[in-house]
Amino acid sequence: MGKKRIVKKGMKSDSIKASARRLPRKKLDAGTLYVQSTYNNTRVLLTDSKGNAVISSSSGALGFKGAKKGTPFAAAKIGESLAEKAEQLGLKEIDVIVKGVGAGRESAIRSFVGKGVQIKSIKDVTPVPFNGPTRRKPRRV
Repeated sequence: MGKKRIVKKGMKSDSIKASARRLPRKKLDAGTLYVQSTYNNTRVLLTDSKGNAVISSSSGALGFKGAKKGTPFAAAKIGESLAEKAEQLGLKEIDVIVKGVGAGRESAIRSFVGKGVQIKSIKDVTPVPFNGPTRRKPRRV
């Protein structure tokens, strides 16, 4: 019923992963790491010194689903995967900007730094309300 397909087992051409092929060719010395951590998810974005996005990832993009996306373990996996890609770009030092109150804000940074990247500064830009929510009106009986 047609030709049989021959499948060769082994590595892809030049043993380069698909995600690594999408990386830009230019080298990066310094950059900015944006970590947005909510209760439900953690997103990490690496930009160059001008602010142009280079690499981004989230716990949902790595295959975590539901409540597991907001865990520190998922955030650590994001940091590791981004650090490996940044290592190929030649990244040496980063500024970190953290936003949100989720569980993964610290573990994403720790796992990124664990791969040998130095941190120049860490800045927290979590929005804080000036006056908070309005109080309840008194009950009329």
